[in-house]
Amino acid sequence: MSKVLIVEDEEAIADLEKDYLELSDFTVEIENLGDIGLKRALEEDFDILILDIMVPNVDGFEICRRVREVKDLPIILVSAKKEDIDKIRGLGLGADDYMTKPFSPSELVARVKAHLARYQRLIGSAQKENDMIEIRGLRIDKTARRVYVDDEEKTFTTKEFDLLTFLAQNPNHVYKKEELFSEIWDMESVGDIATVTVHIKKIREKIEKNTAKPEYIETIWGVGYRFRI
Repeated sequence: MSKVLIVEDEEAIADLEKDYLELSDFTVEIENLGDIGLKRALEEDFDILILDIMVPNVDGFEICRRVREVKDLPIILVSAKKEDIDKIRGLGLGADDYMTKPFSPSELVARVKAHLARYQRLIGSAQKENDMIEIRGLRIDKTARRVYVDDEEKTFTTKEFDLLTFLAQNPNHVYKKEELFSEIWDMESVGDIATVTVHIKKIREKIEKNTAKPEYIETIWGVGYRFRI
């Protein structure tokens, strides 16, 4: 049974989210203060985090950042703030999804299930021999899910690794953002394709010598992205 941590200071909302998740056989814990939520997220084993941005003491952005530094698990940010800059900031900190209040509890359950299902497929896959992709100093170990640039290991989130690997496996093909979102996030009807742009930016910062003149991932203006070999 998957274990969910909700960090939300509005008790009525947290209780409603908990009720719907428990009806879908999740084990749910709630914290109303950000500092306590952060402590539990770091010290205990949860399968997914649902973080409200505006919780007291330590906000959801900071919780996401701190957890992502040491753990690779799905994180969903929720907020009443609708500005794109908040979505971009949250996704840039490593969140897997961003939901704007008000939303239906059933939609939250659907997103939780989708993120957990994809995560379990990824960590559950195993191969007898490491499957490697090597291109001009970039080495992607698909089996160990590790990335090296000139033999220096770089830290990647689950989605960053999946996106880089997909593009590297399909070089010289131009993909639209919608196509990449569908392929990597596996949720055509749920989410925001702005996350594709954010993740491409984060990947470039890790693998490119000069992000202004990328050697690997090219932007095809008005169309999408292409991995060049």
